[in-house]
Amino acid sequence: MSTIVIAFTTLDGIVTDPDGADGTPTGGWAFRHGPGTADGDKFLLGSTLDDGVLLLGRRTWHLFARLWPGRDDPFSQRMNAAAKLVASRSLPDASAWQNSRLIEGDLIDAVKREKRDVIVAGSLSVVRALMAADLVDEYRLLVFPTILGTGDRLFPADGPTAYLDCESSEQIGAAVLTCYTRTPEAG
Repeated sequence: MSTIVIAFTTLDGIVTDPDGADGTPTGGWAFRHGPGTADGDKFLLGSTLDDGVLLLGRRTWHLFARLWPGRDDPFSQRMNAAAKLVASRSLPDASAWQNSRLIEGDLIDAVKREKRDVIVAGSLSVVRALMAADLVDEYRLLVFPTILGTGDRLFPADGPTAYLDCESSEQIGAAVLTCYTRTPEAG
């Protein structure tokens, strides 16, 4: 089982409001480069999406639950069919998007118990909790040629130290998909 974080990020590491849904002044930066850069399976999830589980925070789940069910292209069908875990203390029900269920109990314990690969999409608070618990095995970052200078960063200045290996890098439209994995412990 691996925990994979997927994220749209700017060149300066900002992950805030890539699609503009939050209405921030700098929001929508990922789609300024055209839909081809950000749509479909840009994170190269393939069968990992079919066999694993998506882990989403409440806000990301709400956004996705409005976006994906109305689509029927092949990638949308995979997203809709995927198993989904929702980390929320306030969401009473996750039935609005098929195959979604609320995590019962502690987030970290739930991820540790999971037997499938866990794919974390967006959900910065979830990502940071997993970082703090040293549970992220891989980052797949779609880096856009944009510098915002303000917003939430994926890797905060006071975050934990991590040593990673660059597994691959590929240009996708205007962006670059870079995959990093946890460096094996020396010893």
